[in-house]
Amino acid sequence: MKTKIRLNTIIAAALLVTTVTSANDEVPKQALKSNYQLVYSQKPKQVDNFLEMFKEGIFYGRLRSNTFMYKWEEENTDQKDHYTSGLGGSLVYQSAIYNDFDFRGALYYSHGFTNLSEADIKFAKPGQDVLSRFDYSNTGNQNMSALGQAYIRYSGLEKSDITVGRQLVETFYTASNDTKMIPNVFDGIVFNTTLVSKTPIKLAYLAKEKLRAHTDTHSVLAYGDANSSSSDSPSWDQNDDSAMHKGLTYTKLKDAGKEDAPLITGDIQNTSIENLKLNTSFYVVPELVSEIMAEANYKINMDGFSLSPGVRYIKQFDNGAGEIGGAAINGKLVGKSGAFGGYKDASSLDSQMIAARLVGAYKNFKLNLGYSQVMDEADLVTPWRGFPTAGYTRSMARYNWVANTKSYRAELTINPNKTGVYKDVFMQLSALHTDADENKGQFDENFYYAGFVQNLPMMPELQWRLRLGYTDTDKVDADSLDARFELNYLF
Repeated sequence: MKTKIRLNTIIAAALLVTTVTSANDEVPKQALKSNYQLVYSQKPKQVDNFLEMFKEGIFYGRLRSNTFMYKWEEENTDQKDHYTSGLGGSLVYQSAIYNDFDFRGALYYSHGFTNLSEADIKFAKPGQDVLSRFDYSNTGNQNMSALGQAYIRYSGLEKSDITVGRQLVETFYTASNDTKMIPNVFDGIVFNTTLVSKTPIKLAYLAKEKLRAHTDTHSVLAYGDANSSSSDSPSWDQNDDSAMHKGLTYTKLKDAGKEDAPLITGDIQNTSIENLKLNTSFYVVPELVSEIMAEANYKINMDGFSLSPGVRYIKQFDNGAGEIGGAAINGKLVGKSGAFGGYKDASSLDSQMIAARLVGAYKNFKLNLGYSQVMDEADLVTPWRGFPTAGYTRSMARYNWVANTKSYRAELTINPNKTGVYKDVFMQLSALHTDADENKGQFDENFYYAGFVQNLPMMPELQWRLRLGYTDTDKVDADSLDARFELNYLF
């Protein structure tokens, strides 16, 4: 506890010092895109000696407030109206580059507020990550402090670099997904190269993960149980992501000798053919489960207008996880009918997904019509904050990759840009229909979303966000409103 208090004090003091020293900066050092990825306009330079590596480094600061309100159609023993809020920030230090080496360290902090008691924190929905549910339920602690980045990078390889340590890993299957207070990070090795013409490649070996509501690392694919922690709520001790396969428990994996299996993943992109973008991604958790994704998007340019059809295919391979955890990621084979709760093979994770979209762009407007279908085989296993349906039918907090699920979405975006500074209000409006399989315990639903982002014209370092999602579901008394308001001050 004393260590946590000291770390909290260091973070708060460092944020204050950095705010004062950067108050007169005219050019923002960093900006935040609508997808929560940071864009750095000021970067450290090359230096000639070891001491200058530290002296010429740059601090990046962030103060943040994030508030969530969740309202149910009717409250019951499984549904409680609630709010959560987080107040905190981050401090990142990026060294200068010396002899092709540089390093980065980042501290994050969040103090959570909620109207839910320690016993009721299990009812928290999207705002649960402003604090650690595990710590709150066991000790009442509403503070989180974490070393979120700590890595060394070597860029002396021809058109390539390698990064070792704790880091944000942005691939198709992994993401920082920094939508709450502290990002999702991994301990491992990441290799980037552009040696092949017009073909960037990223490969990663990730030994551990630290999810957004965690202060310590844990297994990439193990669901906590009484053998992973003797404390209350042990399921929140390991990978407790909402898309985690809950049948792959720590005990079952330990019995199989696979509780510490790593995640190996990679992306390959190619733009050799004009207007055609090809993407291939994969992941492997050895001796458990793996996937491969292939995607093609072709852009047709017209007079001031473009039309881009795209298709995506995912194939999931069961390499032993199905026998351990089953075909359903909820860890249970539930449903209204069928010997296996609607699953044709209860012990297989072999599965597939197809998706298609048509994107039209005109000036500052973009319309995306998307479709996805997970085949009637097994659920997709992707609990690392990368979303298989992203860009097609992924909307805020919607997990539409349970087996035999079809989804249809229309999305309109207004004023998008890649700079992260939205002088004009960025708007994202969408309607999603999910055709689910009731035999698997799922329900059809419509989800309506509206999101707004703007940097204040007189203070571009300060950005506000408002996100609203309404669920209209066939499940009795389960319609809900999800409201989120966020402030970010970057310096």
